[in-house]
Amino acid sequence: MCGMTAARSRGAERRAEIVRAALEVIAERGYRGASLGAVAERVGLSQQGLLHYFPTKDALLVAVLAERDQWDTGSAAREGWRLDLLASLVEYNAMRPGVVQTFSALLGESVTDDHPARDFFTRRYAQVRGEMAELLRAEFGDRLPGGLTPEEAAPLLTAVMDGLQYQWLLDPESVDMAGAFRAFLKLLGAR
Repeated sequence: MCGMTAARSRGAERRAEIVRAALEVIAERGYRGASLGAVAERVGLSQQGLLHYFPTKDALLVAVLAERDQWDTGSAAREGWRLDLLASLVEYNAMRPGVVQTFSALLGESVTDDHPARDFFTRRYAQVRGEMAELLRAEFGDRLPGGLTPEEAAPLLTAVMDGLQYQWLLDPESVDMAGAFRAFLKLLGAR
Protein backbone atom coordinates (compact mmCIF):
# COMPACT_ATOMS: atom_id res chain seq x y z
CA MET A 1 0.00 0.00 0.00
CA CYS A 2 2.79 2.41 0.91
CA GLY A 3 4.53 1.68 -2.40
CA MET A 4 1.38 2.63 -4.33
CA THR A 5 1.13 5.91 -2.48
CA ALA A 6 4.79 6.70 -3.19
CA ALA A 7 4.31 5.84 -6.88
CA ARG A 8 1.26 8.12 -7.08
CA SER A 9 3.20 10.89 -5.41
CA ARG A 10 6.10 10.50 -7.86
CA GLY A 11 3.61 10.47 -10.73
CA ALA A 12 1.96 13.67 -9.47
CA GLU A 13 5.38 15.32 -9.09
CA ARG A 14 6.34 14.27 -12.61
CA ARG A 15 3.05 15.60 -14.02
CA ALA A 16 3.65 18.92 -12.26
CA GLU A 17 7.19 19.07 -13.69
CA ILE A 18 5.83 18.41 -17.19
CA VAL A 19 3.17 21.11 -16.80
CA ARG A 20 5.82 23.65 -15.71
CA ALA A 21 8.01 22.70 -18.68
CA ALA A 22 5.05 22.96 -21.06
CA LEU A 23 4.27 26.42 -19.72
CA GLU A 24 7.85 27.47 -20.45
CA VAL A 25 7.84 26.00 -23.96
CA ILE A 26 4.47 27.59 -24.78
CA ALA A 27 5.71 30.94 -23.45
CA GLU A 28 8.73 30.70 -25.75
CA ARG A 29 7.07 29.34 -28.88
CA GLY A 30 3.29 29.78 -28.57
CA TYR A 31 0.90 26.85 -28.45
CA ARG A 32 1.07 26.06 -32.15
CA GLY A 33 4.88 26.22 -32.13
CA ALA A 34 5.26 24.12 -29.00
CA SER A 35 5.74 20.42 -29.54
CA LEU A 36 5.39 17.47 -27.22
CA GLY A 37 8.94 16.56 -28.19
CA ALA A 38 10.26 19.90 -26.92
CA VAL A 39 8.42 19.49 -23.63
CA ALA A 40 9.60 15.89 -23.27
CA GLU A 41 13.19 16.91 -23.94
CA ARG A 42 13.01 19.64 -21.31
CA VAL A 43 12.01 17.13 -18.62
CA GLY A 44 14.30 14.35 -19.79
CA LEU A 45 11.65 12.04 -21.23
CA SER A 46 11.02 10.56 -24.63
CA GLN A 47 7.90 11.76 -26.39
CA GLN A 48 6.38 8.31 -25.75
CA GLY A 49 7.23 8.69 -22.04
CA LEU A 50 5.48 12.06 -21.97
CA LEU A 51 2.38 10.51 -23.56
CA HIS A 52 2.17 8.20 -20.54
CA TYR A 53 1.33 11.27 -18.43
CA PHE A 54 -0.58 13.32 -21.03
CA PRO A 55 -2.01 11.32 -23.94
CA THR A 56 -2.37 14.36 -26.25
CA LYS A 57 -1.02 17.86 -26.66
CA ASP A 58 -4.53 19.14 -25.98
CA ALA A 59 -4.67 17.30 -22.65
CA LEU A 60 -1.36 18.89 -21.67
CA LEU A 61 -2.59 22.34 -22.70
CA VAL A 62 -5.70 22.05 -20.54
CA ALA A 63 -3.52 20.92 -17.61
CA VAL A 64 -1.28 23.98 -18.11
CA LEU A 65 -4.28 26.32 -18.14
CA ALA A 66 -5.86 24.70 -15.09
CA GLU A 67 -2.57 24.89 -13.20
CA ARG A 68 -2.16 28.56 -14.06
CA ASP A 69 -5.64 29.31 -12.75
CA GLN A 70 -4.91 27.31 -9.59
CA TRP A 71 -1.80 29.42 -8.94
CA ASP A 72 -3.87 32.57 -9.28
CA THR A 73 -6.96 31.59 -7.36
CA GLY A 74 -5.72 29.17 -4.68
CA SER A 75 -6.23 31.23 -1.53
CA ALA A 76 -8.93 33.47 -2.99
CA ALA A 77 -11.06 30.47 -3.93
CA ARG A 78 -10.92 29.29 -0.33
CA GLU A 79 -11.52 32.72 1.22
CA GLY A 80 -13.74 34.30 -1.42
CA TRP A 81 -12.74 37.07 -3.79
CA ARG A 82 -12.59 40.71 -2.68
CA LEU A 83 -11.60 43.77 -4.72
CA ASP A 84 -8.40 44.19 -2.71
CA LEU A 85 -7.46 40.60 -3.55
CA LEU A 86 -8.01 41.32 -7.24
CA ALA A 87 -5.64 44.28 -6.96
CA SER A 88 -3.10 41.98 -5.30
CA LEU A 89 -3.52 39.46 -8.14
CA VAL A 90 -2.79 42.20 -10.70
CA GLU A 91 0.34 43.18 -8.75
CA TYR A 92 1.39 39.53 -8.54
CA ASN A 93 0.92 39.09 -12.29
CA ALA A 94 3.20 42.08 -12.89
CA MET A 95 5.98 40.05 -11.26
CA ARG A 96 5.64 37.09 -13.65
CA PRO A 97 5.51 38.29 -17.23
CA GLY A 98 6.21 34.84 -18.71
CA VAL A 99 3.08 33.33 -17.20
CA VAL A 100 0.98 36.35 -18.20
CA GLN A 101 2.40 36.22 -21.72
CA THR A 102 1.61 32.52 -22.07
CA PHE A 103 -1.94 32.98 -20.80
CA SER A 104 -2.52 35.98 -23.06
CA ALA A 105 -1.10 34.23 -26.12
CA LEU A 106 -3.25 31.16 -25.52
CA LEU A 107 -6.32 33.30 -24.93
CA GLY A 108 -5.71 35.11 -28.21
CA GLU A 109 -5.18 31.85 -30.10
CA SER A 110 -8.25 30.25 -28.53
CA VAL A 111 -10.75 32.49 -30.32
CA THR A 112 -10.46 30.31 -33.43
CA ASP A 113 -13.13 27.64 -33.77
CA ASP A 114 -10.77 24.69 -33.84
CA HIS A 115 -8.43 25.69 -31.00
CA PRO A 116 -8.25 23.05 -28.25
CA ALA A 117 -8.40 25.67 -25.48
CA ARG A 118 -11.56 27.37 -26.77
CA ASP A 119 -13.92 25.38 -24.54
CA PHE A 120 -11.63 25.89 -21.54
CA PHE A 121 -11.62 29.67 -21.98
CA THR A 122 -15.36 29.82 -22.72
CA ARG A 123 -16.13 27.96 -19.47
CA ARG A 124 -13.49 29.92 -17.57
CA TYR A 125 -14.90 33.30 -18.58
CA ALA A 126 -18.46 32.28 -17.71
CA GLN A 127 -17.18 31.26 -14.27
CA VAL A 128 -15.06 34.40 -13.85
CA ARG A 129 -17.97 36.69 -14.78
CA GLY A 130 -20.11 34.94 -12.19
CA GLU A 131 -17.41 35.28 -9.53
CA MET A 132 -16.88 38.95 -10.38
CA ALA A 133 -20.63 39.60 -10.14
CA GLU A 134 -20.66 37.98 -6.68
CA LEU A 135 -17.64 40.02 -5.63
CA LEU A 136 -19.24 43.26 -6.83
CA ARG A 137 -22.51 42.40 -5.11
CA ALA A 138 -20.67 41.78 -1.83
CA GLU A 139 -18.89 45.13 -2.20
CA PHE A 140 -21.74 47.31 -3.48
CA GLY A 141 -25.03 45.47 -3.11
CA ASP A 142 -27.46 45.25 -6.02
CA ARG A 143 -26.26 48.51 -7.67
CA LEU A 144 -22.81 49.98 -8.12
CA PRO A 145 -22.43 53.75 -7.50
CA GLY A 146 -22.81 54.42 -11.25
CA GLY A 147 -26.09 52.48 -11.36
CA LEU A 148 -24.92 49.27 -13.03
CA THR A 149 -25.89 45.90 -11.62
CA PRO A 150 -23.08 43.54 -10.61
CA GLU A 151 -23.94 41.35 -13.62
CA GLU A 152 -23.58 44.34 -15.98
CA ALA A 153 -20.27 45.43 -14.44
CA ALA A 154 -18.67 41.95 -14.14
CA PRO A 155 -17.68 41.65 -17.84
CA LEU A 156 -16.23 45.17 -17.70
CA LEU A 157 -14.13 44.35 -14.65
CA THR A 158 -12.86 41.19 -16.35
CA ALA A 159 -12.13 43.08 -19.57
CA VAL A 160 -10.13 45.73 -17.72
CA MET A 161 -7.97 43.10 -16.04
CA ASP A 162 -7.22 41.24 -19.27
CA GLY A 163 -6.90 44.39 -21.38
CA LEU A 164 -4.38 45.86 -18.98
CA GLN A 165 -2.35 42.66 -19.26
CA TYR A 166 -2.12 43.01 -23.04
CA GLN A 167 -1.15 46.68 -22.85
CA TRP A 168 1.45 45.97 -20.16
CA LEU A 169 2.94 43.08 -22.12
CA LEU A 170 3.31 45.30 -25.18
CA ASP A 171 4.78 48.32 -23.33
CA PRO A 172 5.68 47.54 -19.70
CA GLU A 173 7.60 50.81 -19.31
CA SER A 174 4.53 52.90 -20.16
CA VAL A 175 1.73 50.87 -18.57
CA ASP A 176 1.60 50.47 -14.80
CA MET A 177 -0.79 47.54 -14.76
CA ALA A 178 -1.32 47.54 -10.98
CA GLY A 179 -1.64 51.32 -10.77
CA ALA A 180 -4.11 51.45 -13.65
CA PHE A 181 -6.19 48.71 -12.05
CA ARG A 182 -6.28 50.56 -8.73
CA ALA A 183 -7.43 53.67 -10.64
CA PHE A 184 -10.21 51.61 -12.23
CA LEU A 185 -11.33 50.44 -8.79
CA LYS A 186 -11.64 54.10 -7.78
CA LEU A 187 -13.85 54.66 -10.83
CA LEU A 188 -16.07 51.84 -9.66
CA GLY A 189 -16.36 53.58 -6.31
CA ALA A 190 -14.51 50.92 -4.34
CA ARG A 191 -13.55 51.71 -0.79
